[in-house]
Amino acid sequence: MPRWQTIPEMVLSAGDRFGDAEAIADGPVRLSFAELADRVRCAAGAFAAAGISKGDRVAIWAPNSAEWIIAAFGLLTAGGVLVPVNTRFKPSEADDIIRRSGAKVVLIEKGFLGLDFTAPAGVRVIDLKSEFLAGGSPLHVPVDGDDVADIIFTSGTTGRPKGVMMSHQQNLRLYAEWCDLADLREGDRYLMVNPFFHTFGYKAGCIASCIRGATMYPVRVFDVDTVLEIIERERITMLPGPPTLYHSLLGGAAGRDLSSLRAAVTGAADIPVDLIRRIRSELPFQSIMTGYGLTEAGTVTASRRGDSFEDIATTAGRACADIEVRIADDGEVLVRGYNVMAGYLDDPQATAEAINAQGWLHTGDVGTLDAAGRLRIVGRMKDMFIVGGFNAYPAEIEGFLLEHPAVAQVAVIGVPDERLGQVGRAFVVTQAEVSEADLIAWSRNRMAGFKVPRSVRFVDRLPLNATGKVDKGQLEIDAGA
Repeated sequence: MPRWQTIPEMVLSAGDRFGDAEAIADGPVRLSFAELADRVRCAAGAFAAAGISKGDRVAIWAPNSAEWIIAAFGLLTAGGVLVPVNTRFKPSEADDIIRRSGAKVVLIEKGFLGLDFTAPAGVRVIDLKSEFLAGGSPLHVPVDGDDVADIIFTSGTTGRPKGVMMSHQQNLRLYAEWCDLADLREGDRYLMVNPFFHTFGYKAGCIASCIRGATMYPVRVFDVDTVLEIIERERITMLPGPPTLYHSLLGGAAGRDLSSLRAAVTGAADIPVDLIRRIRSELPFQSIMTGYGLTEAGTVTASRRGDSFEDIATTAGRACADIEVRIADDGEVLVRGYNVMAGYLDDPQATAEAINAQGWLHTGDVGTLDAAGRLRIVGRMKDMFIVGGFNAYPAEIEGFLLEHPAVAQVAVIGVPDERLGQVGRAFVVTQAEVSEADLIAWSRNRMAGFKVPRSVRFVDRLPLNATGKVDKGQLEIDAGA
């Protein structure tokens, strides 16, 4: 159990615990933990002067930066509730979330990606790069561990985005354990590629680093050359990210000194075993953790040190402490424990549909558990397509296809078929020559006929969303599905 009741207590105590050790390195901005604590207190005073009281919500619609971190922790220290907003959202999408969250203020970074970040009428907009955060008198408003700390909206892939409410204690308890599982150490230099508007980027990034005393290196926009340069110059030790990050590193590492890298953390339903093996053999990582999580419950499962390459690649590990995972009769992954959200903001009906009377959260993911309790994700219930009456799960088919030596990356979707209703189409990034006919023939020897893709499209790259996951919605548009 964490020694602190709230995130502000934890963050402010980092000034005493780690003192002059570097907390943030963001270009020319270099702050010690003592300086970060001072900046957070002043930011809290600035929010109070701007009319933010205990329980008020503030949105941050901006890229990763030192100012994002100071603003988020300053807001919590003023007693406020954080609402991160996806920087890839169009104004209409962001307006909907800002309005429904009830945010009184929106913090933005003017000119990022050439976009015009605004807010609904009546909501104050403040530029993070202005003097706002430094302009307040030091302040710390007491809050309770059970108070809501953040409202992070779901991606909306299964409908309108819903605001997930999490408390201070939930965040602290879960991400204190994450530090141990991921092997995050005091003094680590943590390159933050995952966006802060995402649960992982903020909680397994900013919160975890302040718990453990790791230096935070925010990355605004992923660029492999920039990332490689920072790793080499700053002697980065900790580098979590999606599988695509490690593909990029393996492709561009020649001539770079990456010897400082020690800990990798990734996660996806379809990681090639060979990718995990290459991360360990061709890059200097000493530990690799994979896991499974979702906005409504944070990190649920994780691999453990000593797991085999195959276990790390093909499963999401075992449940974290005091978290239960089981598989429903229809294959859906259910989760129960202290980590399950307090509920969806202003949506008791959706909350009741997601969490049953026994406290089990319906994740919408389909999976299996092996004899050791390791979770394997087969796919999303929403991604499932039906081939002649049989349920086909893309993640399972992708796992088969990744065993082909010519396949580097793959994404499968269902497309209309006159006879069977739907059939699979594979979008493939190759690492050696292979034809569509050969790949389909190879597939027929390894999976049931209804799972075999009926068509293959070879692409230079798969479309990704802002969190590094494959954007299957874009694939469906491209396919006319």
